[in-house]
Amino acid sequence: MLPDISVAVRIGTPEWPGDAPFECGWTARLADGASVNLSRVGGSPHVGTHADAPLHVHDGWLPSDALPLDAFLGAAFVLDVSSATAGPLSLDPSDARLSGVERLLLRTDRGIAAGRFPTDWPVLESGTAATLAERGIRLVGVDTPSVDARHSTRLEVHHALFAGGAFVLENLDLREVPEGRYELIALPQRLVGLDAAPVRAVLRSR
Repeated sequence: MLPDISVAVRIGTPEWPGDAPFECGWTARLADGASVNLSRVGGSPHVGTHADAPLHVHDGWLPSDALPLDAFLGAAFVLDVSSATAGPLSLDPSDARLSGVERLLLRTDRGIAAGRFPTDWPVLESGTAATLAERGIRLVGVDTPSVDARHSTRLEVHHALFAGGAFVLENLDLREVPEGRYELIALPQRLVGLDAAPVRAVLRSR
């Protein structure tokens, strides 16, 4: 069985404060005499595990349906930074563990997977994010609601990654994933023209 690192999405899954919560219901039920059960869903594409599109932070940048699938599929490294305090996190790009890494997943253990929206969490320094992108990182995934700090309005980490050609996964569930190398499969849904797309993310041992 593949390790599922997606957050379960249901009524009550924490959304970003002020964003549209997940909602669902039924438009037809067998129990009411219909020929099928037919459900409906709504809410923000940022609820649960998702890929941010560059359009999220800059008009004219790539929307959700233009995200390159190969960035979300391939070798990945899970880096355990759960001992880090909330605030800027500086990584040494010359760290041997990051050698050859194209998809970096940060495990902070400060995510929404336990059913609560966290107060704060560690985030990459924007300079570190830019350097990682320059050195070949194509994707940064986090188990937190954002690659930026909760109260950031400039979203410098988003800008640094997108400007450097890297992409973003948020709200992963890495609680049971040891540090190490894996294969990531996390293809964004093909929603057209939006700033984010839901993702079903799994890891496979290499």
